[in-house]
Amino acid sequence: QVQLVESGGGLVQAGGSLRLSCAASRSTVGKNTMGWYRQAPGKQRELVATMGDSGSTNYADSVKGRFTISRDNDKNTVYLQMSNLKPEDTAVYYCNLHKIWPGRGDYWGQGTLVTVSS
Repeated sequence: QVQLVESGGGLVQAGGSLRLSCAASRSTVGKNTMGWYRQAPGKQRELVATMGDSGSTNYADSVKGRFTISRDNDKNTVYLQMSNLKPEDTAVYYCNLHKIWPGRGDYWGQGTLVTVSS
């Protein structure tokens, strides 16, 4: 079992920046994908960005050029640097670890709220 703990959410004005962090309780070495998803009020959870163990990345079109995902396997941590934030970025952001090897599993953090004021 792996626990994921997010931090870094908060209230920011439009155009501002925030960095989210997600620390895993166990090693993230191996074949897996770590990423961020978000859920706005009344909407379904959606992908924001993911990064594979090889460093490959995938971004939602709505955040391309504004958000950057990175990971530090030595610290078992994934980050999401968010810049030029917009009110429509307001959501609860969830960290995800999709493990393939060693051991398979899909793990989620508890979520961290990001609120962007206009």
